[in-house]
Amino acid sequence: MPQDTVLDGGLLKDTGDPGFGVYVHWPFCAAKCPYCDFNSHVRHQAIDQERFARAFQQEISVARQMSGPKTVTSIFLGGGTPSLMKPETVDTILQSIAEHWHVPDGIEITMEANPSSVEAERFRGYRAAGVNRVSLGVQALNDRDLKFLGRLHNVEDALKAIRLAREIFPRMSFDLIYARPNQTVADWEAELIEAMSYAVDHLSLYQLTIEEGTPFYGLHKAGKLIVPDGDHSALLYEATQAITAANGLPAYEVSNHAKPGAESRHNLTYWRYGDYAGLGPGGHGRLSRGSEKIATATERNPEAWLSLVEEHGHGIIDQERLGYDEQADELLLMGLRLREGVDLARWQQLSGRDLDPRREEMLLSHGFVERIGNSRLRCTPSGMLILDSVVADLAC
Repeated sequence: MPQDTVLDGGLLKDTGDPGFGVYVHWPFCAAKCPYCDFNSHVRHQAIDQERFARAFQQEISVARQMSGPKTVTSIFLGGGTPSLMKPETVDTILQSIAEHWHVPDGIEITMEANPSSVEAERFRGYRAAGVNRVSLGVQALNDRDLKFLGRLHNVEDALKAIRLAREIFPRMSFDLIYARPNQTVADWEAELIEAMSYAVDHLSLYQLTIEEGTPFYGLHKAGKLIVPDGDHSALLYEATQAITAANGLPAYEVSNHAKPGAESRHNLTYWRYGDYAGLGPGGHGRLSRGSEKIATATERNPEAWLSLVEEHGHGIIDQERLGYDEQADELLLMGLRLREGVDLARWQQLSGRDLDPRREEMLLSHGFVERIGNSRLRCTPSGMLILDSVVADLAC
């Protein structure tokens, strides 16, 4: 796998080159989940996929001009619901990426999929187009909570999708959401142990968060939706760490668990603060030319993005040159999510300073961070529970 070596125990080692990823955002969903604040849209008329595919080709060309020549280390098709794309659309996009950057054989190419939109024929079409890893949005393993979460599938659909994914793709992950209303630790432990029997090499396990602008936010604000408090959420988190570790899928990031060596290569690029092109409606990117890093953001509305691309070749509506201090803060914010922590020499090179020794000592004394030799700093399990506060303290 390019830019990576495997450590003893299997973890993909941080070699100092986090790689270059390509993120493709397909913004359409069959239904909007009540907890979701992602850039996803429901359309009741047919989507002109050929027209959108041509627009992606145009935006890829412009992104290549901005990035310069690169070797792609991972591709991620996210959304929205990318599994609503025709295999031909996926093939067109992947072919265009390969025409504009160097794409070595066998790199990780992930597609997100919802169990309600899974069909064996379409899965085989995605595999033929080059997708070799699928991430399924299962979210729960009981029908009551799936209905509460607004999902269109039931447990039977989810297990069918998992079986198909295991049959067709070399690698497979699925997501679950915990800290749901009235969920006890025992409930979650039983569900997670069941999930372990279906997992292959990777799981993403997220605590339910109430995001402003979502239907759940309005219900929560009105007192009609009660989620676990901080103490109970911490117990659920601790149970998550214990069960996944005992079953060979330890956490390598706050919410992501994998067999050593099976970590998501694409997500590691984000968390190790690498470069990536963000394509499609609402795509965000980080592109470097020399010592300069540019943050890009595209138009969120799919139809408005399409018009911009057809008129200007791209849908980028914001470009920001990030100063070294901003890059250092982003490196810290992303890197402390990882079990491996942050490369301090890289942080010091960007920021031009050392960590404040008093702040670091305070966090060390409370057991929220720890040093790994002299070269790295990471959060402890206790620190992960208050990650935002730890980052804020260190970034000052």
